[in-house]
Amino acid sequence: MKDLVWDKMLSVQVEEIDEDHRRLVDLFNMLSHSVTDRDPPDYIEAVMEELISCTVWHFRHEERLMLKYGYEAFSEHKTEHQDLIGSAKALQQKLLQEGKTASAEDILFLEHWLTEHILTADMKLGSFLCMKM
Repeated sequence: MKDLVWDKMLSVQVEEIDEDHRRLVDLFNMLSHSVTDRDPPDYIEAVMEELISCTVWHFRHEERLMLKYGYEAFSEHKTEHQDLIGSAKALQQKLLQEGKTASAEDILFLEHWLTEHILTADMKLGSFLCMKM
């Protein structure tokens, strides 16, 4: 699998959010490489757990900014965050229960999950924050 590359297209023009996104992209790429390289399942699980934990932290960071600056779409954005984390945790649980490691399809799901959120909901948030900060 090819690496996900953070570039201007993924920038929301808010440095602290972009910094978080760069970290999430790095973790995603670590996970993707570990699956491709067939690293030990425990290692892959640890990377997936770190990706989910960092994503939860990042979402809370965004939500704090939304509250501070009075983002009108806060509820919808927060619901999307909850849905995304729920999907990632469900995948993680499925893999744990079945004793399997993540597949290429799982990695594609996570890539879409990450990029789609940045390119849609986070771009709107970034535009809003650029006017308020």
